[in-house]
Amino acid sequence: MTVSAIPPARLAQRLRNVASSPVRDLLALTSRPEVISFAGGLPAPELFDVEGLRAAFDQVLTGPAARRTLQYAPTEGNAELRALVAERMTRRGLPTTGADLLVTTGSQQALTLVATALLDPGAVVVVEEPTYLAALQSFQLIGARIVPVAGDEDGIDPVALAEVLERERPTLIYLVPTFANPTGRTLSASRRTVVAELAAAHGVWVVEDDPYGELRYRGETLAPLAAEPAAGSRVIHLGSFSKTGAPGLRLGWLRAPASLLPALVIAKQVADLHTSTVDQAAAASWIGATDLDAHVRRLREVYGLRRDAMLSALPGTLPAGSTWSNPDGGMFVWTRLPAVADTASLLPLALERDVAFVPGAAFFAGDPDRSTLRLSFTTHTPEEISEGMRRLGTVLRG
Repeated sequence: MTVSAIPPARLAQRLRNVASSPVRDLLALTSRPEVISFAGGLPAPELFDVEGLRAAFDQVLTGPAARRTLQYAPTEGNAELRALVAERMTRRGLPTTGADLLVTTGSQQALTLVATALLDPGAVVVVEEPTYLAALQSFQLIGARIVPVAGDEDGIDPVALAEVLERERPTLIYLVPTFANPTGRTLSASRRTVVAELAAAHGVWVVEDDPYGELRYRGETLAPLAAEPAAGSRVIHLGSFSKTGAPGLRLGWLRAPASLLPALVIAKQVADLHTSTVDQAAAASWIGATDLDAHVRRLREVYGLRRDAMLSALPGTLPAGSTWSNPDGGMFVWTRLPAVADTASLLPLALERDVAFVPGAAFFAGDPDRSTLRLSFTTHTPEEISEGMRRLGTVLRG
């Protein structure tokens, strides 16, 4: 008897249009200890407060409350955690209460929930070009049409944005206004005001993705875009525990207007009922017992030195005619090689020399600039960065 071969699974059309993340794909290729990887936007593991988090888990798993910590919980999230996050957001210039927040399984889920709640197939989403590639994946999965808008060192171009809003009538604008991924750019204070006013005038939702906002190494702190008076009830602010706490906990949150929050709660219920009860409780315990300001100051000190090491090494690493960003904070430097280069073709050569980067094409919603690449400086010491840039120079300079 002949058994017929099982045909491959027929994928839903929406998934066929979503490309794999090159950053996720590179994690396996760069796991060898000899590889100096500038590819992943990873926080430095030696800066995780392992002892503090271990004590927090011990605390919430001890005594009569331990069984409640292991039980199902409300979709909106741990009340103590939301109150602590709200207090910190308020101190950063964005008045917030716990009732304004929904705890999510990483801020990536928050983005997915927003897309689920607001976007139908064919809806128009405006993004700055280039932008966070996992955001592009979320919008592609929902079947949205993504329209890019150019930017410069001060962020998205408000004149170009106004033209696109008038022509395309989008549902949503997606921005990483502070230390953007992948460029490291920060939307200037004056442009924040203009963007908020444009969104209000056109009745467009704005997603402010803010995972890096506390990682500032230079310059004056800017209030979140959601704090702009004109933002009113149009801005959804996303935050994350991953860059200042630990990404393995997969804890994020969104701050949404009261008119939208119930729909996002329903979308969250459909997705996973609620985020891990025990992880939320431990995070709340850790924040309550930790001088989080001091912890963040330590991150800024270490990452600032690493950023400086990378910027110092770039002139000797990149070929003549290259340009690069000079970020005030965050995790990334964005570079552009002379126009004849295709950085995707250079990546295998770099891996042969035990160094890695992310080719820039995946960060574009429109025609990609293939001469670009993203470098992350947070995971390695200045000495390791110097050696990694030396290896990379042998590839990029020929």
